[in-house]
Amino acid sequence: MRHRKVSRKLGRDVEHHKAILRNMVTDLFKYGKITTTLAKAKELRRVADKMITLAKRGDLTSRRRALAFIRDKNIVRKLFSELREKYLNRAGGYTRVIKIGPRRGDASMMAIVELVEEKITTKRSKLKKERLKKIVEFIEKKKREYGLIKEAPSQKETKEEVSKSEEKTESE
Repeated sequence: MRHRKVSRKLGRDVEHHKAILRNMVTDLFKYGKITTTLAKAKELRRVADKMITLAKRGDLTSRRRALAFIRDKNIVRKLFSELREKYLNRAGGYTRVIKIGPRRGDASMMAIVELVEEKITTKRSKLKKERLKKIVEFIEKKKREYGLIKEAPSQKETKEEVSKSEEKTESE
């Protein structure tokens, strides 16, 4: 039975499993994104999120725990400086797994694991915003043509009107 088993075996013994995850986490923090099988990607996401959470704590114990797993001082230094600052205000979900389809040789599902950036704007969303803006402008133009909206007076005109109304009230 599989009760209380946390991680995937990935068809390897414990030492090989740990070594694969160490190497993949190191490469993920080094390059920002990697391509691997879907099962390894899901397991990598767990471990990478834990490492970033350790970095966010920032104390000596956390640094030593990260060094015990990653074993590359430069990557740990990058994790505790750059990546820590990047994800300090984020409450989790530091990595993203994107399925890219089956591998050509053996048809195993492949995925890209990448570190999440703050905001991703796609070309499609930019086009939608521009299109929506044009539609709103067109509707307002038509409403003005049909007299449904009175054009707002400029600021100079409103100031002049206010001063004239004040003069009238003072003279009365």
